[in-house]
Amino acid sequence: MGRRFAELAFSPLVKRQQQQHGSRHLYEQVERSSDLGDQLGPDEQAFIRERDGFYMASVSETGWPYIQYRGGEKGFLHVIDARTLGFADLRGNTQYISVGNLQHDDRVALFFMDYPNQSRLKILGRARNHEGDADARKLIEELRVPGEKSPAERAVLIHVEAFDWNCPQHITPRYSEAELAKLLEPMRHRLDALEAENKRLRGSAG
Repeated sequence: MGRRFAELAFSPLVKRQQQQHGSRHLYEQVERSSDLGDQLGPDEQAFIRERDGFYMASVSETGWPYIQYRGGEKGFLHVIDARTLGFADLRGNTQYISVGNLQHDDRVALFFMDYPNQSRLKILGRARNHEGDADARKLIEELRVPGEKSPAERAVLIHVEAFDWNCPQHITPRYSEAELAKLLEPMRHRLDALEAENKRLRGSAG
């Protein structure tokens, strides 16, 4: 964890809880760290590029938090530079809750999960919607995944303020169909070889 994440996440009430539960001294060291932690390094950028989805939290003008899942092909969330992420926002259920929330408060929290490897990355940032003009249309085309058939209504750019890696504790490994296929590929090859050997042996015995 870098200093910037602690500055944003550790409010006075949070610090009071840390003090009460005995972890405050650990995070005081983080707050004095020379590592600001406000730019995505090579590890963070590579991790994001490998994700096929992420969760984004925003807050409404009535104070209620809202979490939305955004998914697509790997790489649909573009790492534009060390402090900027962007994606083409595809048409969904037309509730526009996140879109409306960002008009009130541009702050977002992003959550990236790698279930097979039990890793997670948290990002705090500020998001801006680009929609309805020539510049927005150009940006949408730059961010669209080639071959995507769903219409993109806007481009979303996220300015990274801070990030933090979570520990793997309590993450239950889960696998997508593609990830399972890759894991099971050696077993399938072995089964194919055994079937071929059985067929050969049956033929020679006859």
